[in-house]
Formats: sequence, structure tokens, C-alpha cells
Amino acid sequence: MQTSEHKALTRQPGRRATWIGRSGRSFSLAGEVFTSFGMETGGLYLVAKGSNVLWVGSTDDLVADPVSRTRFRLALSCGDRAFRVDGVDLAGDRLATIWDLEGAAPQGALHVLTPQKAA
Repeated sequence: MQTSEHKALTRQPGRRATWIGRSGRSFSLAGEVFTSFGMETGGLYLVAKGSNVLWVGSTDDLVADPVSRTRFRLALSCGDRAFRVDGVDLAGDRLATIWDLEGAAPQGALHVLTPQKAA
């Protein structure tokens, strides 16, 4: 049974989300319909299951890199949401951005990942 949050994240294209990367950088993501999303050339995409990132890349990665292609297929088989990453300059720090997003989490999930200070 799917929760309403699950339905919202997998079926409402354009829904905005903020994820925080490994470095602490904030990324603006636009939700895509998981079961039928298409990738545009030059765009960066993230496929996840819940708050776990399974694949980050672009169409160029799928064409040029067999490992990325294999990871993408696996992500599609077990993932439940897809996002388009907005506002990222892929020409500059493409690999650093992908690395950062591979360890990203939704902004609201950070309390689980960040140790709390003792009172």
C-alpha cells in the first residue's frame, strides 16, 4: 500500500524538493513521474528509493559509461522516485556535483543523519 507522500512524490511532475548534498550544499529538485519520465540532453537527474539516492547522472552518462547505464537500470528496477536537478552548471564541476548528490538526503531527513548536540 502506498502512502500519500509516496504518491505525491512519484506522480506529481514538477513538485519541488530540496535535498542536501554530502558537502552541505542545497540542491533544488523538480519531481518527475517515475514510471514515465524522460531525460533531456544536458540535464542532470536523480533516481531514488525513498530518501536513498540510487543513481545520479545525465543522458551523456548513459551513452558513454556502461557502469552508469547498469546502475541506472538497477535504479529504475527498485527506485520509486525521479527528479530533475535544477540550477547546476554541469560544465564546471560535473563530477563533484554528482558525487555530492550521490550522498544527498531530503532536507527534512537531515535530523536523522546529523548527530544532535547534548543539552
